[in-house]
Amino acid sequence: MIGQSLAFRQVIRMIEKVARCDASVLIEGETGTGKELAARAIHYGGTRRDGPFVPLNCGAVPADLLFNELFGHKRGAFTDAHIEQQGLVAHAKNGTLFLDEIDALTLSAQVSLLRFLQDLHYRPLGTPESVKADVRLIAATNADLEELAMQGRFRLDLLFRMRIMSVTLPPLRERTGDVPLLAESFLNACDSRFGLGSKHFDDFTLEWMNRYRWPGNIRELENFVYREYVLADKPTIRAGAPAAADIRLPDGHDGILPRSLFEDFKTAKMRAIAEFEARFLSRALHAADGNVTRAAKMVGKERRAFGKLLKKYGIRRVLEDA
Repeated sequence: MIGQSLAFRQVIRMIEKVARCDASVLIEGETGTGKELAARAIHYGGTRRDGPFVPLNCGAVPADLLFNELFGHKRGAFTDAHIEQQGLVAHAKNGTLFLDEIDALTLSAQVSLLRFLQDLHYRPLGTPESVKADVRLIAATNADLEELAMQGRFRLDLLFRMRIMSVTLPPLRERTGDVPLLAESFLNACDSRFGLGSKHFDDFTLEWMNRYRWPGNIRELENFVYREYVLADKPTIRAGAPAAADIRLPDGHDGILPRSLFEDFKTAKMRAIAEFEARFLSRALHAADGNVTRAAKMVGKERRAFGKLLKKYGIRRVLEDA
């Protein structure tokens, strides 16, 4: 998870606090804000980190198969049940079960999930004995569950049961200054995946990227970076703003931005310094294959000071130090 904005740092602190307990968590946020990434951060930052992380998209499973998917069945429980099958709850033993798009559950499925959450006991199809689960539940949604509850489409008691702990992810438009850091990270990933060489966005492109609202959030930004990286013939990438962008730059602008797009000097300077530092740290860490000690040595800084800078900008190391 990469970022240095106040909104990002606040949600990281919340994730760290939530990870320390073992209660159910509800992650809310718009599409593309990184809810599964947040769920994985909670899992791997908690006491169940050595257990499995088992994700399930509730919207991708037919309603009549969801119970079986979660809790499994015994042999002969129904027609074509020729073998015993464990459910995802059993597969997630000692770990975390992540239910994405929880709002897609039918009311009957919500009843089953609520009953399970009350005491973490369940009964696989075809067996009279209940089983005690050892699993943590994390759910996620991009819907307003309270509004759905008012419409009778989501059980309020289930909402309260899941929202023992909650994390709300901010949209990218509220994460001031994080777009260049994320874009840099995606470009590094492109370089590793496609091998077309190191590339970067020019100042003009970064300017409108900073001010574009990104309705698809991080997922939209990632797709944009991947496309521009692959299509660019030169190391420096210049790309025009999407047609839906709320920033209109005049034709034939010759690279000089309109006066209305400029900040005051102090704000612009602070932002430029922060972007440079975060980009520099990200590149150093990438070049060192995620090893903090090696990266600090490469750039001539003490490891402790380098680590503090990484924490300041919310940059997570990729690998443990060797």
